[in-house]
Amino acid sequence: MLELRPTCENCNKALPPDSPEARICSYECTYCAICVDNVLGNICPNCGGGFVPRPIRPAPNWKGATFLGKEPASTKVRHRPVDPAVHAKFSAPIRKVPPERR
Repeated sequence: MLELRPTCENCNKALPPDSPEARICSYECTYCAICVDNVLGNICPNCGGGFVPRPIRPAPNWKGATFLGKEPASTKVRHRPVDPAVHAKFSAPIRKVPPERR
């Protein structure tokens, strides 16, 4: 079950469960679209993978109690701002490798 983390790990922007701006890597590291595009270059600073839009969990109970009310979003903030110089050094060797091949 996805955690649906509440904020961007870099800039701490609020990313509510229905935010179309939330991006995640395969480890659920969560960033806003602006940070993914303009700061991270679509390279996760924690694992080197790429990002995809985070799915939006249904708010209404459409079927079988699989909804936000039964499985709420996380409230634990993980604010870990990225050091641009460190990220540039880390990402340089893999920048030209497509996310699906990293």
